[in-house]
Amino acid sequence: MYAVLDIETTGGKYNEEGVTEIAVYKFDGHKVVDQFISLVNPEQPIQPFVVNLTGINNEMLRNAPKFYEVAKRIVEITTDCILVAHNAKFDYRILRTEFRRLGFEYERKSLCTVELSKKLIPGLPSYSLGKLVRSLGIPLSDRHRASGDAQATVKLFKMLLAKDVEKDILKDHVRLEPKRNLDTKLVYLLEELPATTGVYYLHNEEGEIIYIGKSKNIRKRVNQHFTNDHHKAKEMQKEVSSVSYESCGNELIALLKENQEIKQNKPKYNKALKKNIFSHALYHSTDENGYINLQIGRANGRENITTFTNLRQAKTLLSNWVEEYQLCERLSGLEKGSGNCFKYSIKNCWGACIDEEAATEYNQRARDLISKYSYESQNMMIIGRGRDVDEKSVLLIEDGEFKGMGYFNLNHQVNNIDIVKSIITPMKNDRDTQHIIQNYLRKNHRFKIVHFSEAEK
Repeated sequence: MYAVLDIETTGGKYNEEGVTEIAVYKFDGHKVVDQFISLVNPEQPIQPFVVNLTGINNEMLRNAPKFYEVAKRIVEITTDCILVAHNAKFDYRILRTEFRRLGFEYERKSLCTVELSKKLIPGLPSYSLGKLVRSLGIPLSDRHRASGDAQATVKLFKMLLAKDVEKDILKDHVRLEPKRNLDTKLVYLLEELPATTGVYYLHNEEGEIIYIGKSKNIRKRVNQHFTNDHHKAKEMQKEVSSVSYESCGNELIALLKENQEIKQNKPKYNKALKKNIFSHALYHSTDENGYINLQIGRANGRENITTFTNLRQAKTLLSNWVEEYQLCERLSGLEKGSGNCFKYSIKNCWGACIDEEAATEYNQRARDLISKYSYESQNMMIIGRGRDVDEKSVLLIEDGEFKGMGYFNLNHQVNNIDIVKSIITPMKNDRDTQHIIQNYLRKNHRFKIVHFSEAEK
């Protein structure tokens, strides 16, 4: 559990500042589960430049509670939490100073979103909260007020958790979680899991990830792991100490994250992905008469239009596409022999097989098929459902290469490619990734494809 906070102060000499406002959002890594927001009477004047910056003046705080009156609530909402703040050293120092004045030693683990941002989103011109969230498309209202800044920090931290592909933040968090005995473990683990689409992580007592999986229903799938009596499952059950998860919003994002993070983290109980997850591919060439020919063949690293899980899927899909685009089965490798194809005899082929249809006309339809099912040299965004109702997911394809995925708020337009590049989590563009995207898009039409030109880049 995390306590994302922001504090406004009076300004003044180091360690003599007083708190004027505090906002704490208790965050479980997915949603805010509790919050505390309050003005605070610092019992000392506010520096004029701070009044101009925050809009908080001495008169506003005259009847506000003093720090000792809100201290108990701050302790309660941050107990067993990691403190998260933008420039956490400042906020943590201020809190500890105020508690010391009360004779209480306040200690918590802390995380700084400035440091995390520099590590996970390098190369940005500024890491101040205002400029950083603006560059990432994160909405920010009430700048320099505790609640507005803390809400923006929650959204920023949620993005940083998604960008942390090595799961260092997650593993450190799991190490701090209280350990439970084996008898009650399953009950506790399952009640904390959602029935949503995402990726889940099984951890041992040291917090290390020993298994990564994806599911449309995380709770149901993890329950299956614990009720499975297979030898491997039983061995894993003995080692599991906790389960964490990441909601993805849709299955395509979950598939891509699972593929990448298994390769990245190499969990003990995941099968090593040594082989490609597809076996066949669709290729094209031009024959001596100038017609584009299509061929299904073994996937061997050559440039292809798209890939298939197996030969049966390849033949079924190609047959459907040939009919959809009114192509010739002979030129598409679905029928052998010479002369006209069978479909020409029943007037379902326009005669490309016997040079009756002009190659230019036939090839245009063949190129339409190739363009739709291949993203070679294409620049596009694939937009789908996000994790929340006010959010969308986005995958970025640039010059035919998958660059990564991320999320954006519906109030923010992703028409600036530089913003898209900053919000996405970079991911490896390998043949498995290409297959997952193409294979999924062939079966699902709920995604919006937005093409952008070289000029827009």
